[in-house]
Amino acid sequence: MRDTSARMLALLSLLQSRPDWPGPELAARLGVSVRTIRHDVARLRELGYPVDAETGRAGRYRLGVGASLPPLLLDDDEAVAVALGLRAGTGLAGTREAGERALAKLDRVLPHRLRRTVAALTEATARGPENTVSDAPDPEVDPALLRAVAEAIRDRTALRVAGADGPARLLEPYRLVSWERRWYVVVRAPATGTWTVLRADGLELRTPGGPRFSPVDPPEDLTDLVLREVATAGWSVHARIVVAAPASEVLARINPAVGVVEPRDAHSCVLVTGADSVATVAAYVGMLDLDFRVEGPPELVAQLRTTGERYLRAVSD
Repeated sequence: MRDTSARMLALLSLLQSRPDWPGPELAARLGVSVRTIRHDVARLRELGYPVDAETGRAGRYRLGVGASLPPLLLDDDEAVAVALGLRAGTGLAGTREAGERALAKLDRVLPHRLRRTVAALTEATARGPENTVSDAPDPEVDPALLRAVAEAIRDRTALRVAGADGPARLLEPYRLVSWERRWYVVVRAPATGTWTVLRADGLELRTPGGPRFSPVDPPEDLTDLVLREVATAGWSVHARIVVAAPASEVLARINPAVGVVEPRDAHSCVLVTGADSVATVAAYVGMLDLDFRVEGPPELVAQLRTTGERYLRAVSD
């Protein structure tokens, strides 16, 4: 880096990225001598940046705590992550106005290409209800992959996705969904018209991408599709229950992750739900506090009979 100003900004960015740097490593990163690093650190101090140093042949450097906040230097992935986090957090009680101000400041300084990327991710992404608390580590998703999918959704460009045992598949992306600390992609196979939910952390994109496509109307809300597909994949028991209430009333009482409601008429609907056991389904259906009739499976009917008799014994004299 021959330009001193550019080199000093790069040095400041490196100092912000981790607590401690050996002088030779900084010099190697910037392609200069250790002596130049010492001079640049001195210039940063003259500009008011508190850079601490350990004496020695090469020295070690760290960015100290100052009286004011120094300019924050972010790479592309960091800037996009911060912008998305601010957009997601602006609805939090007590922080909305501060978050909106910070986001406005960041938007003003983002390069045009990154503003387009953030806008594409925001428009392409939906969020499901966050209910699960888990100590399991979150799966790693490459930010570049999320950006590529979001931009393909924005530009209506098909993706070439690596197949497990064969050639790459051509898929049309429609929605990114963040749910339960996972990222999912809703895609449509143009050859068959089939809609599929894919885990983003398992995707491998091939380049170049596919051709542009003309979008078609999805068969249902795509966020609901993800919730149902992901939830039902883990069910051991699947049940169909006719509920004596309008679909709108049942929808207001359930979590979208634990059932799908199919309207029948103005006074009834079908709840498709499931769980790990019939006992869990029986308890869950009872919590609706509505009249219902089980269409299947027979094991659920038997479980409800057993549960009903147990409740009657609990209140008998």
